Amino acid sequence: MSLVLGPVLRHVDETSASVWVQTRSAATVSVLGCAARTFEVAGNHYALVPVTGLTPDSRTPYEVEIDGERVWPPTTSPFPPSVIRTRGPRSERGNRIIFGSCRYSKVTDPALAASLGIDALDAYAARMIRRPPEEWPDALLLLGDQVYADELTPRNRRRIAGRRDRRPDWPDHEIVGFDEYVGLYRDSWSDPEVRWLMSTVPTAMIFDDHDVRDDWNTSAAWRAEMGATSWWRDRIRSALASYWIYQHIGNLSPDALASDPDYQKISKYDGDTWPLLVELADRADAEIDGAKGLRFSFRWDLGRSRLVMIDSRNGRILEGGQHLMLGETEFSWIEEQVEAPGRVEHLVIGTSVPWLLPHAIGELETVNEIAAARPGRRGRLGEWIRQAGDLEHWAAFRKSFDRLTAMIDRAAAGGPLTVNVVSGDVHHSYAARAHLPSDGRAPVHQLTCSPVHNTMSWMIKPGFRLGWSRAVGLLAGRWAARAGAPPKAVSWERVTGPFFGNMIATLDIDGDSASVLFEQPRTAATLNELARLELTT
Repeated sequence: MSLVLGPVLRHVDETSASVWVQTRSAATVSVLGCAARTFEVAGNHYALVPVTGLTPDSRTPYEVEIDGERVWPPTTSPFPPSVIRTRGPRSERGNRIIFGSCRYSKVTDPALAASLGIDALDAYAARMIRRPPEEWPDALLLLGDQVYADELTPRNRRRIAGRRDRRPDWPDHEIVGFDEYVGLYRDSWSDPEVRWLMSTVPTAMIFDDHDVRDDWNTSAAWRAEMGATSWWRDRIRSALASYWIYQHIGNLSPDALASDPDYQKISKYDGDTWPLLVELADRADAEIDGAKGLRFSFRWDLGRSRLVMIDSRNGRILEGGQHLMLGETEFSWIEEQVEAPGRVEHLVIGTSVPWLLPHAIGELETVNEIAAARPGRRGRLGEWIRQAGDLEHWAAFRKSFDRLTAMIDRAAAGGPLTVNVVSGDVHHSYAARAHLPSDGRAPVHQLTCSPVHNTMSWMIKPGFRLGWSRAVGLLAGRWAARAGAPPKAVSWERVTGPFFGNMIATLDIDGDSASVLFEQPRTAATLNELARLELTT
């Protein structure tokens, strides 16, 4: 079959949509009479088809043709037709957004499959098939770790072990080459239920550490350690090039794509674009004058809701003694998008790593940041603890945490009915209510859903339950103050959770009201409701 992967429905607005595909060879890909020519990357072929001329507030079934041959849907399919549902005046005040992070691909090894449990996104898709289209979600947010380049399935290991082009210095149990990343995405996105869901629900994505490597960009010391290896430059180029192709370009609106010089050059290039993507990856990874050469953060307008997605991994600035989640240029851009004119009734801020953690863990991360910055042995010990304990969330970048808090405070005072920060990463799920200095009219919540499909360490449950303890949090706060941490401008309390195990969350926006639902798969096609929380009260 000439269709390798996809279709994946990406950015959708009132009259247009983007449909992403991977094909077996160079071809022209058509959707609803709109066409795009594939571009080549190291022998692989991709297209992002701009579908235009759609009617606002419409639901349009679509097919995919490659060089005039219909390749999607398959001739026999148990799934409903893939559709493009446009936004418009009638739907602008309602949005059903499902979200989560940390999704390991499906495996055939019985013991590992039992350990991983049921994929929550797979179960959601199987249930969705039986429900009327009016109840289908309006967007899917994948908040990091769509692929695991450093925790391989048995199939991944067999695949790379059989490759003759692997250099002897490449690690045996990690992905390094671009073609190896191609295999990861194929494993993750080819599951039949998930493939159908992604063909019919507009999907936004951002990466986290395991899309590249555990602890990616946690500190300058980490970057120096990785940079000293003989294989890291190959790895980061493959990781960022594949991310740009599989995840990033579909996040962009038609206007953003039209003004993006990288997309215009690569998508129209006649020949193998790998050298162009190597240059792009090097520019995205390098820190120059306190900034990165590529911005992966983005914005979606969803009627009267607005999503601003923050790249809290690649955007980090760590050289020259700096310790920032984002450089000045990118953080200013984020603030401009959050505060941009327009009627916004519900503001959604996405970041792969949570803003608000269990209190004791957040304080520990801030204390560790102070300790790791010290010279000598104590600083090295602090750095070792930072990496070993994954102490690298917003609280561990305290200057950036405070700036994010101030931005959210201004937003909450500025007119929305709700402000919700959605995140993943931490392998437990919860909702926390924030209290900010301005006491704006908009309730502010941290909504965290993780994992979608992954194993659970035995340390997770007691560690996070202890972290949420009020008494332990107070003690940790006093410890942080003695260590020199300034007081935080925000306080918060957990209002539901913590929940453990595979999970999918739904942010349901209906006019003036908003709620969040946490669900856990019970069988391959059913989910248990664990909690439903009103966010507008």
